[in-house]
Amino acid sequence: MPNYGQPVVSFVRGSGTELFDSEGGRYLDFLGGLAVTSLGHSHPRIAAALAEQASTLLHVSNLFATVPQVEVAKRLDALIRSGTGETQPGQVLFQNSGAEANE
Repeated sequence: MPNYGQPVVSFVRGSGTELFDSEGGRYLDFLGGLAVTSLGHSHPRIAAALAEQASTLLHVSNLFATVPQVEVAKRLDALIRSGTGETQPGQVLFQNSGAEANE
């Protein structure tokens, strides 16, 4: 049972903030993939970074650390401390979804 009415459009590709359907129609993506693609579709640098990471290590449970995860945590910590004046290192906890992050 679908949650929403069945759409009459079938998207086949995206570029930046635009989506293209199977009939050649062009649409502005106001939803951003429900926040999953908030950086746009098909950005070359993002696609290259994703391909590089996928060819190295696709997924590891959050029970373990990865080098990119540690690097991002350090950058987030430094950014937050620079904005708050805090001098002590903080903690970063990555979660799988907004529901988990808010619990």
